[in-house]
Amino acid sequence: MIAKIGRGSNLYGALAYNQLKVEKENGQILFTNRIIETPNGQYSVAQLVRSFEPYLIANRNTEKQTLHISLNPDPKDNVSDEKFKLIAQEYMQEMGYGEQPFVVFKHTDIDRTHIHIVSVCVDEEGKKISDKFEKRRSMNVCRELESKYGLLSATEKEHKQNDNIFHPVNYQIGDIKSQIASVVRHLTKYYKFQTLGEYNALLSLFNITIEKVEGELQGKIRQGLLYIPLNEKGERAGHPFKASLFGKNAGLPTLELHFAKSKEALKDHPTKPTIKATVTIALQSTSDEQAFKKRLGEQGINVVVRRNDTGRIYGITFIDHNSKAIWNGSRLGKELSANTFNDYWNHNIKPDIKKPVELQSKISKPNDTDLPVEQPHHLFDFLDTDKHKDSLIETFSGLLPEAKGEDYEEQDFANKMKKKRKRKRGQ
Repeated sequence: MIAKIGRGSNLYGALAYNQLKVEKENGQILFTNRIIETPNGQYSVAQLVRSFEPYLIANRNTEKQTLHISLNPDPKDNVSDEKFKLIAQEYMQEMGYGEQPFVVFKHTDIDRTHIHIVSVCVDEEGKKISDKFEKRRSMNVCRELESKYGLLSATEKEHKQNDNIFHPVNYQIGDIKSQIASVVRHLTKYYKFQTLGEYNALLSLFNITIEKVEGELQGKIRQGLLYIPLNEKGERAGHPFKASLFGKNAGLPTLELHFAKSKEALKDHPTKPTIKATVTIALQSTSDEQAFKKRLGEQGINVVVRRNDTGRIYGITFIDHNSKAIWNGSRLGKELSANTFNDYWNHNIKPDIKKPVELQSKISKPNDTDLPVEQPHHLFDFLDTDKHKDSLIETFSGLLPEAKGEDYEEQDFANKMKKKRKRKRGQ
């Protein structure tokens, strides 16, 4: 069983998100602790909130007072409602929240039945309940509950889940919004890129593209991003999604901050000369685009080429999965700009570039221990050239920890509720 503990400041949003599942018959309230009872046993969000109000009023400046926990048994575990109730109560007791008001919701809208627990982490006097060593304590409690109730152990599974990988967006299997969310919410944690173009190149590996949109609102020019799913041919495969659906990390203001940080981080970056030499040698030792991409793919570098309608190459980007850095060709050097590759691949004009002999012996062997490149993180342990295809993403089936789930949906729901309340106050 895996426990996920979240904290926030929006109690109403957390309760409303779970209650909506109940109203849509995708969930039910299994158990309540210290919650004011209703005559018919049915609850509205407003009725649930009343039980938490004394704790919120007494709160002594704890900013994130709302506790939202999900307990996730292995899909193979057949957990009865009664067992879920006992597990929830014992988990909360062991974590120090047994005397708090809390509501246990069971979710059945996906194939993995699980429970959510909503509570507050301040006591009746407004003091914050200690969360020291919370993750460690939570893991220990989960192991004990697995043993007590005969659940499958998640010790290895939990580790694997944290390091999970996933495929690029597949429009044919549906739930595209969740697929996009699981990618865009994590890319900035791992990769350094300096422009929207470089970001778009990285997204293209996951069958996603972005468009920048502008409009006027109340006399002011507003800018935003749309995320659009693509098919295997790079064509649009669904309607666009606003960046706000995926949290602030997917929005333009946060990305612009990331561009600035990346620019500083990549300034005089120690791996730049090696990447440049690697690309140069690959260009001079291959005769066409496919061979060039394969040669660099064997060394952990994706190549994204952009063409116009006439086939002219107007952009080329190199995505180095070893250092997690993205480079436009012209940023590596003028001799590696898009024009060079267009002349070579479209007009057979071989580039006149001096071969970096002093680095050739190191670069020609991607597994050489002398290679001055950061060793791939375990999430990017993909250098299996026997299975190589044109796209590295196809080879190692993705890059990032799986984030498909409900947390971003919950936040999106909470944001919508905030907007509704603001509109009502405005009226």
